[in-house]
Amino acid sequence: MEARGMNERIKKLRKQSVTAEPHLSMERAVLVTEAYQKYAGTVETPILRALTFKHLMENKTLCIDEGELIVGEKGELPQYSPSFPELCCHTMEDLDVMDRRDKIYFKVSDNDKKIQAEKIIPYWQNRSIRKLILDRMTPEWLACYESGIFTEFMEQRGPGHTVAGGKFYKKGFLDFKADIEQAIAALNFLSDPQAYEKKTQLTAMQICCDAIIAYGRRYAEYARKLAGQQPDPVRKQDLLGIAANCEVVPAHKPETFAQAIQMYWFIHIGVTSEINPWDSLSPGRLDQHLYPFYQQGIEDGTLTRDKAKELLQCLWIKFNNQPAPPKVGITLKESGTYTDFANINTGGVKPDGSDGVNDVSYLILETMDELKLLQPSSNVQISKKTPHFFVKKACEISRKGWGQPAFYNTDAIIQELLRAGKDITDAREGGASGCVETGAFGNEAYILTGYLNLPKIFELTLGNGFDKNTGRQLGLKTGDATQFATYEELFAAFREQLHYFVNVKVQGNNVIEKIYATQMPVPFLSVVTNDCIKKGMDYNAGGARYNTNYIQGVGIGTLTDCLAAVKYNVYDHKKFTMAALLQALDDNFDGHEQIANLVRNKTPKYGNDDEYADRLMVDAFEAFHDEVTGRKTMKGGQYRIDMLPTTCHVYFGSVMGASANGRLAEKPVSEGISPEKGADRKGPTAVVKSAAKMDHLRTGGTLLNQKFTPSVVAGEQGLENMAALIRTYFSLDGHHIQFNVIEKKTLLQAQQHPEDYKDLIVRVAGYSDHFHNLSKELQDEIIARTEQTVF
Repeated sequence: MEARGMNERIKKLRKQSVTAEPHLSMERAVLVTEAYQKYAGTVETPILRALTFKHLMENKTLCIDEGELIVGEKGELPQYSPSFPELCCHTMEDLDVMDRRDKIYFKVSDNDKKIQAEKIIPYWQNRSIRKLILDRMTPEWLACYESGIFTEFMEQRGPGHTVAGGKFYKKGFLDFKADIEQAIAALNFLSDPQAYEKKTQLTAMQICCDAIIAYGRRYAEYARKLAGQQPDPVRKQDLLGIAANCEVVPAHKPETFAQAIQMYWFIHIGVTSEINPWDSLSPGRLDQHLYPFYQQGIEDGTLTRDKAKELLQCLWIKFNNQPAPPKVGITLKESGTYTDFANINTGGVKPDGSDGVNDVSYLILETMDELKLLQPSSNVQISKKTPHFFVKKACEISRKGWGQPAFYNTDAIIQELLRAGKDITDAREGGASGCVETGAFGNEAYILTGYLNLPKIFELTLGNGFDKNTGRQLGLKTGDATQFATYEELFAAFREQLHYFVNVKVQGNNVIEKIYATQMPVPFLSVVTNDCIKKGMDYNAGGARYNTNYIQGVGIGTLTDCLAAVKYNVYDHKKFTMAALLQALDDNFDGHEQIANLVRNKTPKYGNDDEYADRLMVDAFEAFHDEVTGRKTMKGGQYRIDMLPTTCHVYFGSVMGASANGRLAEKPVSEGISPEKGADRKGPTAVVKSAAKMDHLRTGGTLLNQKFTPSVVAGEQGLENMAALIRTYFSLDGHHIQFNVIEKKTLLQAQQHPEDYKDLIVRVAGYSDHFHNLSKELQDEIIARTEQTVF
């Protein structure tokens, strides 16, 4: 893929980033183990975690690559990913699999394996959070988890995705340390029964401030040392500039554009080294955070537009250097990607509600377009006030066919946050992270707890709670499906099953939430999240201003078309009996061609602005929403729903038999709120009209994929049509839409000859990925998505 618009520095750094081979880094695991062996059992848990973080920041390898201007890596080198043994202690078999697997592999050296065997496993195999969680779950929970009813995000990762606000652009960590000291001084040990716990948490936060300051100073000293050894006068000045920046941040607030970027990046490294927060720390409203520094630099002559873009390009490369930490088992199946889900929001509105697009917004679009990197994920927030020119510029990039940017509805996001109890200013400063999840940036711990397999719950309803895939009675015995006299009786049984499985999931979540609150606090993340210092509480224990848990629904397109197939054919028109349908499902439709034809081609389908099918989609959505939303969390917040899959729609399909809509056994279910593959036959306008009948404003995010042939969006008219489709969907309160613009034949060629398409990037779900890194099943699913050829 052509890399244009880059100077020689950026070309070299980009090449290094995209060609470096992913490696497992054992350094963090060793340092964490050393700290625990020294401090565990002698100090309170928050202090233990803070001292561990301090040990990391004072001892992790420093890396300044040739030419770079922004410094800091999670591992020793680009594409080196640390492990988190306190969360998930990998077995020796895990390391062998990581090293050998074809997709999403990590090279593991013999020395790494020796360290894991001799130092890491002996200490952590019975102490990790993963073991603690699995040991504490009920038999019902374990059966559901193992059978693909739901997944669990915190089984190998910490709570996330989390997003930065703007506070650390206005204060340095010496200032935060002073705030903490004041909070400690204000504690009342006579009347506040929590005073001791608060002091412990605050003291841990203080230690973390010292730790990140030490990290910055180490980089300042290292850069100055390298400058002294550098014969090239130009590079020597670069290194002295890095040293000067690191002497300011993170101890003090940033004063320049470069220091603001470096401040964020130090915090990014800090948060993602402290714990694996599924998997990243997103910078949030980066254009708005950086704009005052950009404006000041331009005005006083210390910054040019080209220099600002070069610094942004350096930051983009830093993101791309950080593969998501290694995953195994079900967690890999639900998220089979190197992407660590840093998602940058651009545009939207300012805190006062006015248009938020500025000069840095356009620089970010250019940076994204010119580098064409896998990471970070980039989105544009579009409000009614967003200039049409900005929307068209974003569409110009999107139609180039590499999956970025995604488009988000600012006005819907604000309404979603307001409905969830956020302050109007916090709502306007919020946005979407990860894939599509909505939150109040810098103010909220909004935790994704796992995916829920909605079509499988319907499959179990048809099977009276029995799972033929595993031979287990997973659900309730809600009745023999052949005996339901009406569709309403069947749907009532589905709701009973849904209630049961959500209960099992939330019961497990409650235990896991308490485990993280007590066993795995995150005092550094707490420093940079609003109200944790004020409350004297950890981020994982309810310290953030807002606390929300999400359960993500997967496969509503498949579920809807299954409901329609049964209602339309069995109950309304009596084209075949329930018994005949169940036999066809058992036989994977082999020998049942008439039934297969009816359910695939002669039944109303979601995605065609068909009121019959769309009404059933709304009923299914409402059932899921009502079952989850408003449940209380252990941190005093509430549950909400998202509708997104990452790669879980492939995994969920693999644990299912054939479906009533004609889907064959083990094939992927639908992703996000997109229609089932091939079911949407009336063009993209019909799709968005169907999708908009769901009440997006009562969710925390929905994901809609569309796929176009390049000719459809070619030329000025194609660009205008694309922008109009986005505006139309957003006028109907749609939350998000994204595009793959590519010919099916190109994808087929890339599948057959991956060596010729190593740079091909496609949109998967809420993120983009290299096509050759996707599993065959996921590649097939993307190829099979409806190819829109007309508007």
